[in-house]
Amino acid sequence: MASITIRNLDESVKAKLRIVAANHGHSMEEEARTILRNTLNNETISDKTLGQKIHQRFMAANVEMPELPKRSDLPRAAEFDI
Repeated sequence: MASITIRNLDESVKAKLRIVAANHGHSMEEEARTILRNTLNNETISDKTLGQKIHQRFMAANVEMPELPKRSDLPRAAEFDI
């Protein structure tokens, strides 16, 4: 099993964790594991890209996409006159 160290934890948070752990009959370490496990099991991790997330949000808003005119001119080469 892996272990982690949490630095710069506020004393008030540590005190609350100690109280909650005692109320549940756990050590602080076991209570922290339980909190992390429960939080991460409820978290949904998305494999969608940013573009897919944006598209999904607009589709959920039921926004009609405008018709874009077809391009009539051909692409031109870039000019780098200095």
